[in-house]
Amino acid sequence: MRWAVGAILGISLNAMAAQPPLRFAMADSWAMPLAQYERGRPTQGILYDMMLSLATQVGVPAEFHVLPRTRVQNTMEHGEVDVRCYASQSWLPNLSGNYIWSIPLFFQRDLLIGRQDQPSSVDPAHLPRQSIGTVLGYSYPTLQPLFDADRLWREDARNQEQVLDKLLAGRYRYAVSNQWTLDWFNQRLLPGQQLRGAAVLQEQQVGCYVRNDPKVPVQRILRTLLQMKMSGEIDDIIRLYTGGSEGAP
Repeated sequence: MRWAVGAILGISLNAMAAQPPLRFAMADSWAMPLAQYERGRPTQGILYDMMLSLATQVGVPAEFHVLPRTRVQNTMEHGEVDVRCYASQSWLPNLSGNYIWSIPLFFQRDLLIGRQDQPSSVDPAHLPRQSIGTVLGYSYPTLQPLFDADRLWREDARNQEQVLDKLLAGRYRYAVSNQWTLDWFNQRLLPGQQLRGAAVLQEQQVGCYVRNDPKVPVQRILRTLLQMKMSGEIDDIIRLYTGGSEGAP
């Protein structure tokens, strides 16, 4: 019996290995709990776990391409990756029709973050001229008019964790972060050191989109993502890393 089960498993793994891999784009600017990288390769995190499960359920190997945020879309357009996750249609208003979006999978809350020696609640429009910690290549629609008017200016770092490290070190008084990364970052700090939200900048649903190519099992991918969301699997992955649900209002 054990031989039979082993043989079946071996056949299944061999069949999966024979399939072209599902190639995922992963931004190197992501920080935990979204993704952790070691020597340029993802090892854990909400998005890594979700992508790995998606590929397994679709029945193909997963292949992860870690890219600078500014190169992700260009890589998609050149057919070098197949799936991009944790994206919003509002971030990509000029996206061509060569992609198909999934249902919303995650809820993102972007915050203006400050140290505890700064006011606990602020209106960004009323801040004096100063630099704000931001991630290279990220767009911040709420703050963009203030950047354009030179009332605030960006101080970019390569990834979200570096932004918060600089804020903690006093490089600037405020920075932008999503709620999950802020909560993860604060876990290693004493209560009196922890960073805190000073203003909610944006709240929105985000999902994945797939390159619409006959070589890519588009509908199988989208159906699987729908099943993962409806079954609660995605929320379970989020809970594993955050201790709570996706945080939607």
